[in-house]
Amino acid sequence: MKRLFSLSPRLQAVADLVPNTRLVDVGTDHGRLPVWLVCRGLVPRAVATDLRPGPLSRGQELARRWDVSEQISFRLCDGLASVSPEEAEVVTIAGMGGETIAGILQAAPWVKERNCACILQPMSGADGLRRYLSDNGFAILQEILVLEEETLYVILQAQKGEMAPLTPGEIWVGRQTQGMKSPLRERYLEQELGKLRWAVEGLKCSQRPEDRKKQEWFQQAVQDVEWMKKEWEQWQQS
Repeated sequence: MKRLFSLSPRLQAVADLVPNTRLVDVGTDHGRLPVWLVCRGLVPRAVATDLRPGPLSRGQELARRWDVSEQISFRLCDGLASVSPEEAEVVTIAGMGGETIAGILQAAPWVKERNCACILQPMSGADGLRRYLSDNGFAILQEILVLEEETLYVILQAQKGEMAPLTPGEIWVGRQTQGMKSPLRERYLEQELGKLRWAVEGLKCSQRPEDRKKQEWFQQAVQDVEWMKKEWEQWQQS
């Protein structure tokens, strides 16, 4: 019996959050996530979509190699455009920018209406994705941090629901609660604090009036994250 291939730490962290139900993997690339999940018996069926025919065909070949072609439907489309609502109970979107992920969800309102579980892994723009989810009737249930080749990635698990408004700092780094398990949290806070401070310094040099409001927001975010970092350090010592 062939030994099943491994997932990267980033995709493995996404896979670990997927419940055993009908999956739609958006931007599936080479199809590794749905093929791995189906081969393991962790999901019964999957739909895999991608905008590019090349990677999609390689995903189909991977599914054939592992004899799961009948359980995975590969579709060339933009986001969820060729997926019917009844086919999905969990939606994974990994490896895209936060703005792109938000746009895919915005174009498929049935994801929220059907209360699908969403597992989202933005490569950039996590702040914009958090803001979108918070403003559009989603609740962020948890965030997972994973380290891959010295890069920190954040994975958001979200579903239809209500959540308290996010502060600027929480929009930037996510909400934290005492007792949450996140070994990489301190490193993430330090990293993102550096980005925020750099943004403030850059905006101070701008002469555009519209950047004044941006500067105020980023300054508030810096204060929030500085406080969150101190709070996190205190929690780890208690």
